[in-house]
Amino acid sequence: MVNRKRVLKNKLKITTFKYLNLKQMKLLNFKKLFTCSLFLILLTNLHAQNYSPSPENLEARTWFQDARFGLFVHWGVYSILGDGEWVMNNQNISVEEYEKLPHFFNPIDFDPKKWVSMVKDAGMKYITITSRHHDGFSMFDSKVTDYDIVDGTPYGKDVLKMLAEECREQGIKLFFYYSVLDWNRDDYFPRGRTGTGIAGREEGDWEDYIAFMKAQLKELLTNYGAIGGIWFDGHWDQKEWDGKKFGAVKVDWHYDELYGMIHEMQPQALIGNNHHIGVIDGEDFQMFEKDLPGNNTTGWGTPADQIGSVPLEVCETINGSWGFNLQDRKHKSDKELIHYLIKAAGYGSNMLLNVGPMPNGKIQPKHQASLRVMGDWLKQNGETIYGTRKGPIPPNDDFVSTQKEKTVFVHLLNPEVDVIHADQVPVRIKGIYDMKTKTKLPYRNDGFGLAIDVSKIPKNEIDTVIQIELR
Repeated sequence: MVNRKRVLKNKLKITTFKYLNLKQMKLLNFKKLFTCSLFLILLTNLHAQNYSPSPENLEARTWFQDARFGLFVHWGVYSILGDGEWVMNNQNISVEEYEKLPHFFNPIDFDPKKWVSMVKDAGMKYITITSRHHDGFSMFDSKVTDYDIVDGTPYGKDVLKMLAEECREQGIKLFFYYSVLDWNRDDYFPRGRTGTGIAGREEGDWEDYIAFMKAQLKELLTNYGAIGGIWFDGHWDQKEWDGKKFGAVKVDWHYDELYGMIHEMQPQALIGNNHHIGVIDGEDFQMFEKDLPGNNTTGWGTPADQIGSVPLEVCETINGSWGFNLQDRKHKSDKELIHYLIKAAGYGSNMLLNVGPMPNGKIQPKHQASLRVMGDWLKQNGETIYGTRKGPIPPNDDFVSTQKEKTVFVHLLNPEVDVIHADQVPVRIKGIYDMKTKTKLPYRNDGFGLAIDVSKIPKNEIDTVIQIELR
């Protein structure tokens, strides 16, 4: 049983400032009022200052944009139950019951070398792994709680440490997913919209929770070498909800402190937050959950007018679940996965593709097979994805464009299309070719738009690449 009453010895001392009402102001003398007003002005100006990324951070952003493809990993004690990463919430498992799971978590088949080799073979450039998910269990050796993989399981090893070492060995960057939502701790209080049916939590102090998160993030930034960044999730749990749309945030997440600490400790580390809103000051990339940037097929999409100027990343899972689900039969086809990668690049975004490892530490063979197919495709077509930016032809279901300097790559996703037509494209064209056969293609680019005749070339069932050379 986890000791639920423990708190950090060194709590953050946070001073709260309350605005004075008019009656109170009348009781103050001019000197005190002037001093207070001056302090509030200075405080306001301090918070109004914009975040200025360091040179190391800007360099990391460029690398991130060029990388285009990464592996997302949702793995924790929830994998034992084989019902996804939200099983604690979905089944309303009490804290006492759920805390039995770590005693059965012993991933003896976890092999970081095989994981990272699989990532490289898939053409991926980075890994983002859950260091702590909504269930509150930490997948690393934390000194501020014993509810972690080292202290709470028979396995007793720090999987993040082993993975970090292997990533450095094979040249893969490592990002840490970190949930700001917690269904286990008392001090995650006030409660959010989720986990309301989970029994066993008492009332706690929100500032203790902020101190806990701060301490854990320091551990992640201190004990695992240089990391790619921090991937936050769970912000939306503390937003008002009227049944149709989100409202105001009910708590102070202290992002200015958390983000500032991360940038101070590791300036190159990129910060992203899966909050489904516009970029908050201090964030270095913007992610989109299961929806391409500007789209909203899931209800979690970020409006197009809230897409920032930072690098973009869309995350999607390889089947229907994020964590291991024994009965998940929604594994996406190779064609679907490759098209998603292409479309993401066409929107100027990375693709972060998720797998949920089994409780023994192995990744399902079917998932590995799909990743190999994607890797083989990238070996042939990688130049049209890596290092590109979104092209001048807006993406649709039939074709997508990416661009690298004076070369535009048009990915024809529908082999039934004989003419690629787009509205007016503001480019000067030198020539257009079928990338595979080098056949020069007839085209027209005038006031009626751009039209490319692709009727005479052989088409691939998954993707046919057309190359446009610009002047």
